Amino acid sequence: MTAPAVSRTTFAHALRAEWVKFRTLRSSWYTLACLGFVGLGVAALSMSAAGAEYADATPAERLEWDPTALSLRTYLVAQLIIGVLGILVVTSEYATGLMRTSLAATPRRHRLLAAKAVLVAAVAVAAGQVLMFASFLIGQSLLASQATPNAGLGDPGVLPAVAGGGLYLAAIALLATGLAVILRATAGALATLVGVIFLVPALSNLFPAWTQGLFDFWPSIGGAAVMSTVPDPDHPHPWLNLGVMCLGVAAVLVAAFVLFRRRDV
Repeated sequence: MTAPAVSRTTFAHALRAEWVKFRTLRSSWYTLACLGFVGLGVAALSMSAAGAEYADATPAERLEWDPTALSLRTYLVAQLIIGVLGILVVTSEYATGLMRTSLAATPRRHRLLAAKAVLVAAVAVAAGQVLMFASFLIGQSLLASQATPNAGLGDPGVLPAVAGGGLYLAAIALLATGLAVILRATAGALATLVGVIFLVPALSNLFPAWTQGLFDFWPSIGGAAVMSTVPDPDHPHPWLNLGVMCLGVAAVLVAAFVLFRRRDV
């Protein structure tokens, strides 16, 4: 007599389940819609006055004119919205009690959390790249309409800067997911994320001198330098800055994995 087959939940099953949960939640699509609407709106509004800004610029400022970085300034708002997306993938289950059901279906917690992280990374990379390329194209068309120096995707350094913007947003989304797992609350994770990407950079000059080197790899400071095409003496190696920032995000995710495995829920 043949023994009945034992059902095993593989990583592919866990990832498929996370995708089903993601696409059936209205909050997921609302957040993505907000990312596109607000992100492109900010890009259009910020570039509408760029012609006047260039006309009033000094000769030295015109030498540092970076139309690519200007059109990608939408990341300042987009990083917060995509962070909300990364948070909700986790905290929505804690809020509704669905996390217990997810753990019952996928008892191996590292597999469940890995599936969430992969899903967030995939969605954030896709959404971030679409937003950055669309913002760039809209921004450059507005610059051209104002007879202001503009850039094309084929110009030196432009394509890596635009693509780097999408990768930066994906890293922020993963950071938000890690914070959500650690704090298990939407408000707490969002407040911490706001502190990391807005408050700490704004107060960076108040920190001791020995900590200033850390800001070369901090989100929205060193990590965001990858979106520039004009060399910045403060961040001469922007891709290195982004890479070290991603290592910091990975450290947060590792802490999240450890806590997720040790807690009851």
